[in-house]
Amino acid sequence: MANRLDIVLFGASGFTGKRCIESIHKFTKENGNNFKWAIAGRSEYKLKQSLLECESVNDKDLSSIPIILADVKDYESLKAMTAQTRILINCCGPYRLFGEPVIKACIETGTHQLDVSGEPQFMETMQLNYNKAAQEKGVYIISACGYDSIPADLGVNFVENNFKGTLNSVEVYMKLDSNYKKGVLANYGTWQSLIHSMTHSHELKSLRKKLFIPPLPTFLPKLKPKPLLHKFELTNTWNVPFLGADRSVIMRSQRYLYEKNKKRPIQVQLYFGFESIFSIILLRVYERIFSFLLKYNFGRKLLLKYPKLFSCGIFSHNGPTSATLESMKYLLTFIGEGWAGSIVPQQDSSDNPPTSNITVRLTGSDPFYGLTSTTVTLAAMVILEESKKLPESGGVYTPAAAFINTSLLDRLQKTEYFTFEIVSTT
Repeated sequence: MANRLDIVLFGASGFTGKRCIESIHKFTKENGNNFKWAIAGRSEYKLKQSLLECESVNDKDLSSIPIILADVKDYESLKAMTAQTRILINCCGPYRLFGEPVIKACIETGTHQLDVSGEPQFMETMQLNYNKAAQEKGVYIISACGYDSIPADLGVNFVENNFKGTLNSVEVYMKLDSNYKKGVLANYGTWQSLIHSMTHSHELKSLRKKLFIPPLPTFLPKLKPKPLLHKFELTNTWNVPFLGADRSVIMRSQRYLYEKNKKRPIQVQLYFGFESIFSIILLRVYERIFSFLLKYNFGRKLLLKYPKLFSCGIFSHNGPTSATLESMKYLLTFIGEGWAGSIVPQQDSSDNPPTSNITVRLTGSDPFYGLTSTTVTLAAMVILEESKKLPESGGVYTPAAAFINTSLLDRLQKTEYFTFEIVSTT
C-alpha cells in the first residue's frame, strides 16, 4: 500500500460528498499532516465543479486534487479506483442499490471502506455476506459513520464510560431544535434511501435469523418500551418510537462486544420528540399515506417523483440551503440505568433492580451534513493514525465496535458537532 493514496472520496459530486470534500481537506492537513487524497465518481465535469464549489466557499486551491472516474455499474472501474487508495469513503447511495459492488471491490483490493448508510437491511446483509471475506483480507468495512448512527452508537459508549458500575439499559431521546431557519432539511438521496429501506424492512426478520446465531441470552431486568406516545419532561417533548437505523446499529455493537469480551450487552430504546401533539398527528397522517403508497410500484414512483409533497416539505430534489443547515441543532438525551460499584447482577435474575442512573446530553449543529461529513472523515483519520487500536482482524463492523478503543470520541468532541454534558448521576 506504500504508493497508494490515503483516502478516496467516492460520490464526491453528490450533496453529502461535496460536504465531505471540505472535511477531508481540513482534517488531512491538521497537525502537520499531509495525507494524500482524491475524489471519484462518474462525471469528470461534475467532480471538477464540486472542487470549484468548495474552493469558492473556503477560499482554498484544490486544483491539484486528483480525479478518478468510476461507476458502480462498471465493476472493473471500481476495482481500479479502490486499488489506488488505503481508505475509500463511499457517499454513493442509496446503498441498497449501489453499495454492495463497492464493498466487494474494496475487499478484493484490500481497501478499507467507510460509508454513511442508514439502511439496516443493507448493513446487516453486508455483515452476513462479507464479514468472513473482510476478515481474511484484513479489511475494515464500517457503515453508519454519519448522523446515522455515530451520535447514538458512540453516545452509548460515552454513557457507559462515565457510569460508575454496571450499565443495564439506555433510553435515548432525540430532538431537533425548532428554531432553525425553516425550509427543506434533507436531500433527495436520503429520501431515496429511506424509501428503499422501508420497502424492504420486512426482510430483516429472516435476515437476522441467519446473522445472529446463536441468539443473545436474555438479560434481566428487560428494558420495556415506553408507550407509543409519551411526554419526556427533560426536553418538554411528546415522543414516539424512533424507527431509524440507530437501534439496529447499537444492538449489533453490543452483540459484538458481548461475543468478543463477554461484556453484558446494554439494552437500548430510542424515541424522537416533537414539541406539540399536533405535529405527531400530522406525522401519523403522512405515515399512513407513505405506508400505503410504499406497498405498490405506482406508489413508490409517486413518492420518488414528489419528495417534497409526500414528506411534508422535509425532503426535496434540490436539498436544504446552507442557511437552513447552519441554523440546525440537535439534542440527544441518554438516560442510563444500572448498578453502582462492583455489583454484577446475574443475567437471568430480576430480583435486583437497577439502583443508579445517569443522564447525559449530546448537542451539536448541522447534524445531517456538517456532522456526517466530519464523523466519516475523522473515522478515516483514526484508521490511518491508530490502526493498532482497531479490532485485531478485519471484518464488517459498526462504529462502536470498530472505534471503541480509539480516540474518535475525543476528536469528535473538539468539533462544533459533538458536545457531551453529564447532567446528573445518582
